[in-house]
Amino acid sequence: MSLHKLTAGDGYTYLTRQVAAHDATSRGYTSLGDYYEQKGESPGRWLGRGLSGLPGFSPAGGVSEPQMRALWGEGRHPDADRIEAAMRAAGHSDREVQAATRLGSRYPVHAGSTRFRTEVAAAFAGYNEAVGLPRDWPVPAPVRARIRTRVADGMFVEEHGRAPADDRERAGFLARVSRQATTAVAGYDLTFSPVKSVSALWAVAPREIAEQVEAAHHAAVADAVAWLEDNATYTRVGAQGVAQVDVTGLLAAAFTHRDSRAGDPDLHTHVAISNKVQTLENGEGGRWLALDGRPIHASAVAASERYNTRVEAELVARLSVRFTERPGTDPGRRPVRELVGADPALLAAWSRRRRAIDARRTELAAVFQAEHGRPPSPVEALHLAQQATLETRGRKHEPRSHADQRATWQTDAAAVLGGPDAVAGMVRVVLAAGGGPPGRVWADRTPAERQEWVAQAAGEVVATVQTARATWRQTHVRAEAERLARRDGVPLGDLDAMVDAVVARALSSEHSLPLHAPERGPSDRSAGGPLAGVIVEPAALRRRDGASVFEVAGTRRF
Repeated sequence: MSLHKLTAGDGYTYLTRQVAAHDATSRGYTSLGDYYEQKGESPGRWLGRGLSGLPGFSPAGGVSEPQMRALWGEGRHPDADRIEAAMRAAGHSDREVQAATRLGSRYPVHAGSTRFRTEVAAAFAGYNEAVGLPRDWPVPAPVRARIRTRVADGMFVEEHGRAPADDRERAGFLARVSRQATTAVAGYDLTFSPVKSVSALWAVAPREIAEQVEAAHHAAVADAVAWLEDNATYTRVGAQGVAQVDVTGLLAAAFTHRDSRAGDPDLHTHVAISNKVQTLENGEGGRWLALDGRPIHASAVAASERYNTRVEAELVARLSVRFTERPGTDPGRRPVRELVGADPALLAAWSRRRRAIDARRTELAAVFQAEHGRPPSPVEALHLAQQATLETRGRKHEPRSHADQRATWQTDAAAVLGGPDAVAGMVRVVLAAGGGPPGRVWADRTPAERQEWVAQAAGEVVATVQTARATWRQTHVRAEAERLARRDGVPLGDLDAMVDAVVARALSSEHSLPLHAPERGPSDRSAGGPLAGVIVEPAALRRRDGASVFEVAGTRRF
């Protein structure tokens, strides 16, 4: 799972054009409904318990562009346009309309882009036209750098009446003019993707099997989002947001797509989370405030691993398939768990986007080594990978119907594997790899043997996390526990209980030393001693999980 911020104002067009409409930025349709009807894409669907706080709202009709513009673009009720039209027709005042459609404060939006960004974008488009490429084609990094420098120098001369005195002055001016105007965060885009072999099976298997694969993916996405609602969804109240309090849930929209930018099968879902949440007061919805993004970011890896574990367990339960670890292509990275029986040649053929990124990243790393006399650090390597991703991002192909995609993928797979019979044979091998009912081996374990697994897993979890960090949080431990449960084949019905047990054991005094103050209760005060007189927060100043509202969720370190 990846996580990206969504900005207010025209930031919602990222959803309508590049997510909801599958990156068809010049789709030529008058509405998302036309796009879905003509291209067979799955329409967006609403998610989240926060929907209960929207009076008169029905999520059954799917997600429309006006709804997305209202919620993510303006911070208003998704049906604000419809509500406003009906109320004005009934003679209601502006104040009444605003009261009925507002979800707290509207987003502050700084209209337009900076002059520097506008001129650079125009120069990029002009360069592409000059070399015979589409205006929106990615511009090579050296050319981008020259254009940015030329534009900045021109603006410097215009402002100061002279050229920059040296590179330091030029760099400082460029950093200032290229800074984007601050705009409110409208939400977050979470992208959930299974491993390549799952998408490959989904692409070439008979329809009834493909539907089970897709159902497993959707179930895992819903589980991960629900977990985030339960463990990472809060807002802040009080002076400078000092108190972190519970909310009713999330407002989110999910869009499922079927292929990569290169046209390869790539089943994945974008979940757009709104930054608007409603406080939970006396069991009911209260004020609409901003989502506290800190726990969302801190829980991203744990949520990602939860999805990975659940989608694998869902597929084992539904299809009796089996997964195994295959070494990763990058040194130091964890092995990838793929379906047993999935042909590596087909997976490689359907990884064109990844190959292009990896090749460009290797080139960038070699240039870095030559310029700096050392290999890039992990942080620098991450930046190079991001640069490679952007530089190799070609234009999106024309969207195709699901039937057209499946026909193309069947042809591609037959060409790689040696014919349609070979494709059908691979599917049979994948489906037969489980070798028995799902969960049979785990189900035979006695309660004592399960507790033994918990004890061993807890020790292994801590041994792993402490090789990468001196201190750890619950989310670090949980992410590792999810990986171990996936590796050891814990079945779907036991996952929650076993992972929770491993986390509790790993964070106990048996394995971890808490670096936060111990919990104090009324008995500590009445008994005298060093804790006597300590103030204990009353129930009104505690969240549903019992923690103080003055403690940021998930920040306890061990």
